[in-house]
Amino acid sequence: MKILVCISKAPDTTSKIAFSDNNTKFDENGVQFIVNPYDEWYALVRALEIKETLGGTVTTLSVGGADYEPIIRKALAIGADDAVRIDAAESDSLYVAKQIANYAKGKGFDIIFCGKETINYNGSVVPGMVAELLDLPYVALAHKIDLAGNTATIMREVPGGEEVLEVNTPFVLSAAKGMAEQRIPNMRGIMAARTKPLAVEAASAADASTTVKGYSLPPAKSGCKYITPENAGDLIRILHEEAKAL
Repeated sequence: MKILVCISKAPDTTSKIAFSDNNTKFDENGVQFIVNPYDEWYALVRALEIKETLGGTVTTLSVGGADYEPIIRKALAIGADDAVRIDAAESDSLYVAKQIANYAKGKGFDIIFCGKETINYNGSVVPGMVAELLDLPYVALAHKIDLAGNTATIMREVPGGEEVLEVNTPFVLSAAKGMAEQRIPNMRGIMAARTKPLAVEAASAADASTTVKGYSLPPAKSGCKYITPENAGDLIRILHEEAKAL
């Protein structure tokens, strides 16, 4: 089984967010970056479980600059066999998808795993774009996968229930919560990651389809209002007139 896992970086959720250049760029100064959790905990770990059961290889693929290398090394420490970094800025989702598809084309990957979304953009669009560009089946928001030969049985949540699908390899899958359990790199894995192959490839010709006009922070939260049990009528009025919740 030959598996490709797409991984990206994301700010640690404790990082303080700020913008620069008249609010048109995300200010990365002082920000701690991590492997996007959906890519690491669910896509990568499930790919490794499949490799451990059925044999094969797991390659990670990232689109980004040299600052990506620490998170790539973490993925290698967790157990990926090798890694590739496409040396290009992440200009927009379609551009990233084109880089992934252009790399993967013709390389014989049985499954391309992605996390369902990144925690900084929450777009959930790159995996579907990759599938379309490669003309492959796509299963979104999967939380369980079992393989028998070249047929995968996949479960995913849908409104009001659960859907079970069967698809033949090759295909693209976006992994959601429940697909696997987080793994912590051990010392042996960390040491091995230093010598595992990490190839850097030039970006393929592709254009971005969108540009950022500006960023803004959400409005500051207002102070809490405390209502005593004797004044339930005030609570109902506030929920109706101020919170617009009723």
